Amino acid sequence: MEKRFSLPLLLMTVVFVVCIIIANLVEIKTVDLPLGLTVTAGMAIFPLSYIINDCVAEVYGFRTARLVIWIGFAMSLFTAIMLNVAIALPGGEQWTSQKAMEEIFSSVPRIMAASFAAFVCGSLLNAWVMHRMKLAATLRGTDGSASFSLRAIASTVAGEGADSVIFFPCAFGGELPWDVILSLIVTQTLLKTLYEIVILPLTIRVVRLVKKLESRHPDGASRSSRQA
Repeated sequence: MEKRFSLPLLLMTVVFVVCIIIANLVEIKTVDLPLGLTVTAGMAIFPLSYIINDCVAEVYGFRTARLVIWIGFAMSLFTAIMLNVAIALPGGEQWTSQKAMEEIFSSVPRIMAASFAAFVCGSLLNAWVMHRMKLAATLRGTDGSASFSLRAIASTVAGEGADSVIFFPCAFGGELPWDVILSLIVTQTLLKTLYEIVILPLTIRVVRLVKKLESRHPDGASRSSRQA
């Protein structure tokens, strides 16, 4: 039987990919917060990718979440390649911003390389923790719905922690002082987890809505769940 993406899964995949690409492009900027905290501009968008990851893993299973993650990786890689092609192309007579473009995006390949490694490890760990905790709940004789909040938070701590530990040393080692890098690792892991907690009621609503929509379409969540 032919495997197909349902509309809800397709929409979540598109938003997931867009979030990853935008986060990679703006991650080069550091932002100082009150209390001496430092984050990157990607903090504004990147946590959404983990929320979508949680929804996909919860509704469709680990294998589908893993597929979505690899799609995000492939599209990010394509973006990095095309960005470098655009920089390398000779500018026209009216183009006067080549140096500015190079200055802004010259570090993007390194940022994206670090992001690729961190993203794949963090996202896969996030989805795997969600899947294993749900499987454990199922083995205890429940459907796992009651423990979704705990699974969402635990998976975010694991995924974001791994992501930050890998990303910041690879992206900013030698560029920023190591105390700043350590601060970025701790701060972003905590803030992204707090982000997940604050937005958890919306995440639960989205999961329930997607499950309801997919229950009307046999080719949707039920099929993906069998693949999990």
